[in-house]
Amino acid sequence: MINQDRILAEFLELVQVDSVSGQERALADLLATRLRGLGLDVCEDRAGAETGGEAGNLIATLPARGPERPLLLVAHMDTVEPGRGVRPVVENGVVRSAGDTILGGDDKAGIAAILEVLRVITEQQLAHGGLEVVFTIGEEIGLLGAKHLDHSRLRSSMGYVLDSNGPAGTIVVQAPTQDKIEAVIRGRAAHAGINPEEGINAIAVAAHAVARMTLGRIDEETTANIGVISGGQATNIVPDSCRLEGETRSLDGSKCRAQTAAMVEVLETTAAQFGARVEITTQTLYHEFKLAESHPAVVLAKRAAEKLGLVPQLVKTGGGSDANIFNSRGITCANLGIAMQKVHTTEEFIRVEDLATNARYLLEIIRMVIE
Repeated sequence: MINQDRILAEFLELVQVDSVSGQERALADLLATRLRGLGLDVCEDRAGAETGGEAGNLIATLPARGPERPLLLVAHMDTVEPGRGVRPVVENGVVRSAGDTILGGDDKAGIAAILEVLRVITEQQLAHGGLEVVFTIGEEIGLLGAKHLDHSRLRSSMGYVLDSNGPAGTIVVQAPTQDKIEAVIRGRAAHAGINPEEGINAIAVAAHAVARMTLGRIDEETTANIGVISGGQATNIVPDSCRLEGETRSLDGSKCRAQTAAMVEVLETTAAQFGARVEITTQTLYHEFKLAESHPAVVLAKRAAEKLGLVPQLVKTGGGSDANIFNSRGITCANLGIAMQKVHTTEEFIRVEDLATNARYLLEIIRMVIE
C-alpha cells in the first residue's frame, strides 16, 4: 500500500523547504495544510514564542477507526546548518544533497514516513486506535520544542519518535542524560611585553584546567568533552577572561552528575591555584531513559519488524532525542531507526528504498496496535 514514488516526491519537496532551527515557519505552514487535508485536527502551540522561534510545535490528531488505543508519532521539523537552499539529487536509488548543504533527512525522512502512512490510512480507511502526531521545533538546539510542548494535550501513553540512524527495525531503548557546562575564568589584564608578571592569563588557567580533566570516553556509558574555548583581545594583552563550553553524557544519570561535578571541581581548584576566579553554570538538558524489552512499545516494534522480514535490533545510543523528553513526561517512546546516513554533514544521504521501508514499518506498527 505504500507508494514509493509518492513518498520520494514528498521527501524531495520537504528537504527543499528551509527549516533551520528557529526558522521553521515555512515548513510548519506546509505541514499544517497537509495534515488538515488528510482529515487531521491540527493546532500549533506557543513553543515558538517561548523559545524565540518563528513557529510552534504542530499537534495533530486522527480519531480512532476501531478500538481506542491512541499512539503518538513524533518527528522534528528543524535542521542544522548548512541547511538553506538544499538541492536534492537522486542517483542510483540514493538521495543526496548537491554537496554544499546537508540533505535534511534528519528529520524530514521521519516526517515523510508519517505523512505517507497517514495517506494510506485515510485512503484505504484502515482501522487504527487513534493517532496523535507531533512535529516539533528546535530539536537540534536542545530539544526545545519537546520541552515546551503542552503534554497535557496528549492522550497517548506510548509512541515512537522517528529520528535515529540504523535501518528500519532499529529500536533505540536506551539514551543518556546530558549536562551542559559553561565557565568563564576571570584573570587579570596586563601588558604582555612590559609587565606580564602583573597579569593572570585566563587562557593559560583554562589550559591547565582542561589538561587536568578526564575527557573523551570515560567508561562504556559515559563521555565528557570541552568543545569551545574563546578569549583574549590582542597578542600584547594578557587575557583577563576565557570562556569554556563543554558537556557530559551518560546512560547512568548518577555518572553524568559525578562527571560534571568532577569537571567543575577541576575548574575551581585550578582557578584558585593561579589566583583567578571562575564563574560556572551547569544545566541538565535532558534525562536518560531505558525501556525494558518487555514493554509493549518495544514488543510491538519487534513484532512488526519480524512480520515484515526486518531484523529487529534493540540498541542504546549516546545521543539525545525528543524521546528523552517524552519519556521523562510519562509517555513511553522508543526512537526508531529511519536509515538516514552521515547526518549533519554535506555527505548526508538516504536510499529511496529505505524511505518506503520506513513507512511500511510504521504502518505495520500502527495496524498491530489494535490486533
